[in-house]
Formats: sequence, structure tokens, C-alpha cells
Amino acid sequence: MEQRPAAQQSLEKDIEKNNGIVPNPNSDNDSGDSLRRTATEEEYGSRPKCFETTFQEILFVLTATLAIGQSSILIGATQVITAYIAQDLHMNQSEVTWLNAASSLTAGSFLLLFGKLADLFGRRPIFIGSMASFTIFLLVLGFSPSGVVADLFMGFIGLCSAAAVPPAIGSLGAVYKRPSKRKNRAFACFSAGNPLGFVVGLFVSGVATNIADWRASYWTLAVLYFIFTVLAFWTVPADDTTRVPINFKTLSKVDWLGALLAITGLALFTSALTLAPDAPNGWSTPYVPVLLVLGILLTSAFLYRQTRIADPLLPIHIFASDRTFSLLVTTLCLGFLSFSTTTFWLSLFLQSGLHLSPLHVAVRLLPMAIGGILVNVAAAFLMHRISNKLLMLVGALAYVACFALLSAMPDPSSHHHRANTDWYWPFVFPALLLAVVGADLEFTVTNMYVMSALPRENQSVAGGLFNTLTRLSTSVGLGVTTAVYGAMNGGDAGGVSERLGPYRGTFWVAVGCAGLGVVFVPFVRVGRQGERRRGREKGQEREKKEEEEEIGEEKGKEEEGSGDNAVRIGGPEKELEVENEKQLENGKA
Repeated sequence: MEQRPAAQQSLEKDIEKNNGIVPNPNSDNDSGDSLRRTATEEEYGSRPKCFETTFQEILFVLTATLAIGQSSILIGATQVITAYIAQDLHMNQSEVTWLNAASSLTAGSFLLLFGKLADLFGRRPIFIGSMASFTIFLLVLGFSPSGVVADLFMGFIGLCSAAAVPPAIGSLGAVYKRPSKRKNRAFACFSAGNPLGFVVGLFVSGVATNIADWRASYWTLAVLYFIFTVLAFWTVPADDTTRVPINFKTLSKVDWLGALLAITGLALFTSALTLAPDAPNGWSTPYVPVLLVLGILLTSAFLYRQTRIADPLLPIHIFASDRTFSLLVTTLCLGFLSFSTTTFWLSLFLQSGLHLSPLHVAVRLLPMAIGGILVNVAAAFLMHRISNKLLMLVGALAYVACFALLSAMPDPSSHHHRANTDWYWPFVFPALLLAVVGADLEFTVTNMYVMSALPRENQSVAGGLFNTLTRLSTSVGLGVTTAVYGAMNGGDAGGVSERLGPYRGTFWVAVGCAGLGVVFVPFVRVGRQGERRRGREKGQEREKKEEEEEIGEEKGKEEEGSGDNAVRIGGPEKELEVENEKQLENGKA
């Protein structure tokens, strides 16, 4: 038997280990199809080259997951102690609502701006900086002396969350460039940041409050995020795009006026909805309609401006050019609006109506967190096997069933239905499981599609756009349901009701919004995502065209005498590495 050179044997072993395909360097035919198959397999599902080990890759995905989970952790931690904070700081219902709405409002308002800044000045520094600032403001929040101050710091924490999300999603999109099973699993884990964050917040807050008080909850979370901030220096890869210098010319490319219009308009609009129930004359109080109208006008001015400038914060053209994108995001926002507001009001009722401790509230909401993790794992294995349109339909219907169950729940605050068998197991428990089926399926499917609809250099903007709409839907939903709650509470929104009636009204709002989302699903055109095939959706077609142009330019250089003998692969596959080809040539020699 012919003894092969050591270099050739080593190369073949590496290829066999990574891909299961060993090209025969002694065969002339293998220089084409066999090597092309090897390159394709290496691209489809192999570990990205920016990571030295799989352990580093796992830590990166986990760090990004906790970055996207900042809002969920904060919501989970706050919702189980809302009544305790309100009692300690003597807060009215408007201040209580802002305790949860402030972070969502600032996060949603600033996400697009930070997405643009991340694309211009680099994702990594903004990512790490946002994690550090989130840690600091969590620490400061624990020292809040009043409800207004607590609401203010919640807004700053939302700002930190806004800075973390676009670079986190952009980094994931840049690392996992093409749809594959590996990308599906990474993004499913990433999507698990919502339920995972919620359960972490629930139990950290519940245990810390039982041991000390509500302030210890935020201090404990500050310690947790300090650890992951340190890890981020090692796990977050360097930016793969060219960073521009920070100067006046570069800063002028950012639509600062548009950002100001969006932030002011959305803040005024949400303020009108949340302040109306506490106003002296309700909606008849003069400043309430003034705030509402100003908010609508400024938000409309922002949207109009985005259609007139060359480099907008919000790429409006995507909504007009891609109907599936518009329908997916609309369906998701309607469902997420219902989901986030329902968890807030249900948690508040368990505390104020049933007088449960934070730890008991956390235990009763635990099925939602565990179920969310399981649904995300299932989604990772289903997205490339079955139609994602079917997954969206299942998610939308699960939402409707969830909120309908909560709306039909008997009042457990009455003596006739206080036992868990009367209200929790037949109504709340299945509703919690259905809620995460809806949230996680819709989030995962839409997230994958959104990250394919924009070019690679705008991945951070795509992440900002996607999360902006979900955060703002939460803020608007809390405003609308607060108005409904106040009206059904006899106009006494300043006090927290112990009856289920006002809370049931907010659940019916959720049923209506989720039902409207079901209407849009039949018009969605999205198939399996992440399967290995040519001829993908618009995002992949754009990538294919860009890569063919790059390969064509390099081929031209070859013809001019570059001397490279690498095999070029067109289409969606990546060209074979020159170094591998040279090693094979050396093996033949």
C-alpha cells in the first residue's frame, strides 16, 4: 500500500472529523465535486472560525442570551415584588404602571438609535459597555427613596437594555451568517433569553425579598451581571465590519432629530394613557388629550421623516417591499403586547388580591418559564423540518386560548373559589403554558426571518427594529390596559384592586389583540427556515448576489496572475480556503 505523506494524512483526518467527507487527493476528479462538498459541509453547521473552542462559542451565546434577557430579568424581578415596592414607597397606580412601562418605553425608543451606533462604531464596545451600565443602574435602583426616583432609574435601565440588544443580535447574525441547524439552535437559545430571564428574575427576586427586602433583589442581579460583563471581554468576538472614526462627519450620519421625535412622541403618548386614570377628571382633564395628540403628531412626524431621508433609523421600505416581514412583525407585536401586559396584571393580582408572598408568586408562575425553555428547544429542531407558517399559527392560537382561559377564571379572592383546584390548575396553569407556546414560537420564527431580511452589514439595525417594535408594544399595551383597569375599578386607578373584575378587563383586551393576530397569519408566506437549500428568501438571495460579486472580483485577480490555485465555489456556498488546497497539492507532490 502506498505510504501517504504526513501532511496529507493530517488534513484528511481533520476533514473527516469536522465533516465526514475525505477527498481523495490522488484522484483528479476530487479536486472539483469532492472538495466542493467539503466546503459546503464545513460552512453548513460547523463552528464559526472566530471561536477557538466550542466552550467559548457556548459562553458567547449564553452572554448574548442574557443580554437579550435584560428586560425579561427586570420584568420578572419587578413583577413579583411590585406590590411590596408600591407599599414601601407609597406609590399610586400610575407610578406602579410606570415601574414596568418606563424600561420598555426607553428600550423601545432608543433601540434603533443604538442599532445605528453599533453598526457605525462597532458592536463589541457598545455590547460590553451596555452590560456594565446595566449592572451599575441595577445597583443604584436598590437605593431608590421614592416611587418617582424608582421609575426614573427604571427608565435608565431600559436605556442600557436598548444599548445591549442590537449589538447582541448583530453579533449573532454576523457570526452565524447563513441559515443552518447550528444557527437555528443558537437563535433558539438566544430566544430563550426571555423565559430564562423571566425565571431568573422571578426566583432571585422572590428569594432575596423573603430573606431581606425588595432592594436586595436588584443588588443580587447586579452581582450576576457583573460576572457576565467580565466574561463578555473574552466571549464576544471582535467586529467583522470596518469601524468608522468618531467625528462630526460620522455623527452627522445619525438621524438625531428622528430619534428625538420618536422618543418624545412615544413618551407623551404612553404618558397620556397611564396618567388618565389618575388625573383629577380622568380623560376630561385638559392635559391628558393634549399629551395624547402631541404624542401622535410627533410619532407621525418621525415616521414621515424616515421616508424622506437617505439614512433612516427605521428602514420603512422593508414594510412596503416585504409583505411577509410586515405580517410577521405585526402578528408578533399583537401577541407580545397581550403577553407582557397579562403577566404584569396577573402577577399584581396574585400579590394584591390573594396577598401571596413574592416567592409564592414565583412558584405559581414557574410553569411559564420552564415551558418557555422547552418550547425554544423544540423550535430549534422543528424550524427546518416543518413550515414556519404552521408554527406561527399554533403560536397565535395558543395566545388566544391562554387569555380566554384567564378571562373565564372564577374570582379566587372570593371564599367560594379560594382553593387552587378551583382556579389555578384548571385555568392559570394551562394558560401559562399556552402563553409561552405563543410567545416563543412567534419570537423565534420572526427573529430568524428578520435577521434574513436585511443585508449583513445592517444586522444590528435589524435587531434594533425587531426589538423596538416588541418593546413599544409592551409600553403601549400597559398604557391601554391601565386605562381599562382604571375604568373598571370605578375610576379609582390610584388604588390597587383586590377584586378580579378590573384585571379580567385587561385579559379581555389581550384576547382581542391576540385574536387580531390570528387573522394575519394565513397571509404569511414563510416556509422552513434553516434547512440547507439553494434559492432562499430575499435576504439569502441578496447574500448570494453579494458573494458572487466578491468571488468574481477575486477570480479576475487570479486571471491576472495571482497564482492562487484555490477552487472557487459560487452560489450560496463559501469558496474553499486557499490554505487547504495548497496542503492538498503538497500532499499530491
